[in-house]
Amino acid sequence: MFTVIGCLRDAHDPWLVGLAASICALSAITTIQLLRHARKSGSLRGRALWIAIGALSGGSGIWATHFIAMLAFEPGLPSGYNLPLTILSLVYAVTLTGAGLSIALTRGLPGAAPIGGVVLGAGIAAMHYTGMAAYEVSGQISWDPILVAVSLLLGASLGAGALALSSTGSAPRSHLVAALLLVLAICSHHFTAMGAVTIVPDGSVEISAAAVPPRWLAAVVALASFAILLLACAAVALDIRDRRHASREQDRLRSLANAAVEGLLVCTGDTIVSANDSFAKLVGTTSSDLIGASLSNFLADGPTRLSLAANPDQAFETELRETGGARIPVEVIFHPVSYGAQPHYAVAVRDLRARRRAEGQIRYLAHHDPLTGLANRASFHRHLDQEIKRAKLAGTKIAVLCLDLDRFKEVNDLFGHAAGDNMLVHVAKLVTSALDEPNLLARLGGDEFAIIAECDHAVSAGRLAERILEELRRANAESSGPLAAMSIGIALFPDDAGDREVLLSYADTALYRAKAEGRGTYRFFEQKMGAEVRERRLIEHDLRHAVARSEMRVVFQPQTDVSTGEVVGFEALLRWHHPERGSVSPGIFIPIAEESGSILQIGEWVLRQTCREAASWPRPLSVAVNVSAVQIHSPQFVQTVHEILYETGLKPARLEIEITETALIRDPSRAQATLRQLKALGVRIAMDDFGTGYSSLSNLRAYPFDKIKIDGSFIRAVDTNEQTAAIVRSVLGLGRGLGLPVLAEGVETDGELRFLAAENCTAAQGYLMGRPSPIETFRVHTHGGGEPPDERAAA
Repeated sequence: MFTVIGCLRDAHDPWLVGLAASICALSAITTIQLLRHARKSGSLRGRALWIAIGALSGGSGIWATHFIAMLAFEPGLPSGYNLPLTILSLVYAVTLTGAGLSIALTRGLPGAAPIGGVVLGAGIAAMHYTGMAAYEVSGQISWDPILVAVSLLLGASLGAGALALSSTGSAPRSHLVAALLLVLAICSHHFTAMGAVTIVPDGSVEISAAAVPPRWLAAVVALASFAILLLACAAVALDIRDRRHASREQDRLRSLANAAVEGLLVCTGDTIVSANDSFAKLVGTTSSDLIGASLSNFLADGPTRLSLAANPDQAFETELRETGGARIPVEVIFHPVSYGAQPHYAVAVRDLRARRRAEGQIRYLAHHDPLTGLANRASFHRHLDQEIKRAKLAGTKIAVLCLDLDRFKEVNDLFGHAAGDNMLVHVAKLVTSALDEPNLLARLGGDEFAIIAECDHAVSAGRLAERILEELRRANAESSGPLAAMSIGIALFPDDAGDREVLLSYADTALYRAKAEGRGTYRFFEQKMGAEVRERRLIEHDLRHAVARSEMRVVFQPQTDVSTGEVVGFEALLRWHHPERGSVSPGIFIPIAEESGSILQIGEWVLRQTCREAASWPRPLSVAVNVSAVQIHSPQFVQTVHEILYETGLKPARLEIEITETALIRDPSRAQATLRQLKALGVRIAMDDFGTGYSSLSNLRAYPFDKIKIDGSFIRAVDTNEQTAAIVRSVLGLGRGLGLPVLAEGVETDGELRFLAAENCTAAQGYLMGRPSPIETFRVHTHGGGEPPDERAAA
């Protein structure tokens, strides 16, 4: 009689025992790794596949460990193995191992991993004792029930511990310890159970003929061991591939995270487990130093971190603390993520310093002029409203000064817009230096400025205006560049007006009066100015609708040959009959139309009406139309003339455009180009009111004129005034020298006409030849037939 445990040292082959232990270890490691892959699988099919491979690998390993250890046992008695029971033991090992792994992966089951480990331990026991039942030996086998119970307890408890540890830890060290526990579960169960066996030799016990000899079993075990090795190698290869893939994925994700402009963190609780370079740079450290650090070191306030967890995917603003202690305004967004198969949360941190600077710049630009840095129009209006409210409560006065640079457009035209901008900045600094601290200077647009000043009376406001003008004069005396001149209009609250709009309007009215009375000065608002402005605005409003309301009409004044008295053409003149005001003088409404821009519409209407009328005359008389400076400088003027000639059918040579010298000096190059284009159409050009403008002689040389019209002021009493006669003779001589015909305007007496005839003047126009009248009055001239009426007698 001998016990198996007693002959472990003498009756066991140590090499086979070592092989059994090695296969057990390899099987345990493979099973734990396959269990990890099954847990990470995202699909049920994938998980089932990994469990099946793990069951086959683990069950075969348990079975091979048992039978290799049994082959290592050499009792010196005939022995064999019952084949059906041996196969059944393998089935038990594989089936119960698979069941244990499946239970360990069951989600929602409390204690799933330990329960699965207990089932796995039961599989070890079922395999072992079924395998021992298959063992046939020439002797009697007895069991120690205590050691059997201990073997069952060891297998179940260690198996439960192995699967429990594999489910809670994600580090390789945890998996290695779990595999070690599984090895202990298998080996401790096997050798404890073998220690419970006692064999009493008995020659009467025969080995059945169907029993498998140990050498055959050795071949089967060898095949099983080979299968285990293949499965182990496959599992290791999969694990290596998975690790490489995971490593590449982590590198890719890390690269993507580092490419992000925003700071990105992955945290578990208050601990940072990953951080990109942007966040590290934001807080002034390295990304490696952030791993393991506390998020509260950077987002210190408790409510902020609580709001992270309570408001996922909700952006909120807070302050981030640098490692040096400085605080940075940031926007933070929290989002739950799965990281390493564990719940974490990602934190996106966006630096708001650039946005805060941009917002500050936007706020600044919303209230300030970008060129001069002064308050803009909106800010000025808001401040003026506040000052008016304050002045009403305190019973004080304020003055509004409207400032405008004189001839600023000429600076832009002659020196360029850069020089104009420099002048605006320079003027803004000069005026600011002349103001007291409470006063506000604003740029309303272009070359317009305005000041809100506290004052006790009008004298204080006047002194301020004088001080500003004196500063400009002093700066001009010291400057070598373009000179800055300024006009100022002043209105007082509450003396002149009680609200902002009216106060600004009155100050603007005073400004225009200052410009009209010489520029470079200042004027206070007076009530009569307001009446004039209102009257002017009413006329401007009515002018915009005068053509549509058929209030405008064109009259014609004949132009005659001085030597023969024959009518050679007409000048078209505009008249406005207002339904309430009656006849409005062209000297009143034409300047208003030019300033408001409505002259473009009115002028086009006059040109079209005149050309249509002239085209209907049987006699090809010429027709002259006055054109303002606004029309000449309009880019579409030449095209408009061309279209009107085409529509009406009037020959271009019959149309004469009259231009005053003042229309030329505004933009000489553009005026010259426009006149040359008109000449290219075949239209004739006449200089109107010659002698009343500037640089008349240079204009005659520079522009393509076809006729000179002497202003009527030089014709009046030319037959009795020697000085006037000398001027007219000079102009007539100039015309003959240049080959330009001369027409005298304003002829009213026979004496004036005789003088012109004696001096060989080409043509004349005036009340003596005919007053401006509807064209029907002159039908005999336009259509021919009969004796012409004595127009001079009618005059």
